[in-house]
Amino acid sequence: MTMPLTTIPFGDWLQRRLGAPRLRLLLEMFRFGVVGGVGFLVDSAVLLAMLGLGLGPYGGRVVSYLVAASTTFALNRAWTFRHQPKSETPLRQWALFLMLNLIGFACNYGAYAALISSVPLVARYPVLGVAAGSLAGMTGNFLLSRRYVFGATTPPTGAAAPAKAASPTLH
Repeated sequence: MTMPLTTIPFGDWLQRRLGAPRLRLLLEMFRFGVVGGVGFLVDSAVLLAMLGLGLGPYGGRVVSYLVAASTTFALNRAWTFRHQPKSETPLRQWALFLMLNLIGFACNYGAYAALISSVPLVARYPVLGVAAGSLAGMTGNFLLSRRYVFGATTPPTGAAAPAKAASPTLH
């Protein structure tokens, strides 16, 4: 007989259902998505500011992307992947983050540029292109950041999880 969900803390219930490594991955993906949402807001605000300064939709987007990427790096380092050992200096890690995220940037900027040039609604409201670009680059950025920038690894299926990974926190 199983206990009703209402008597088991949600985190414990999820950990039993998914296992610690999968729960950690799920939490990292959730946090990465939240940070990406913040990055979207920063990206959009800076783009609008650059447009207001007369930089144009393409040059303004390069500036807004760099500011947003720096913001998301700092938040991912401090929150999403905070449990990972910090073997690199923040400056070196930031440089690696930006370098690897050029793949995500290519998807991000490519989707943005394609939509700006071909969809009149997006040309009128460039923030819609920012949203589409953000979604296009997020998956690649998560996988690259998780593996190569912040050094997160998940034990192979069936392998014993390290003691530290046995109790992921939900905050």
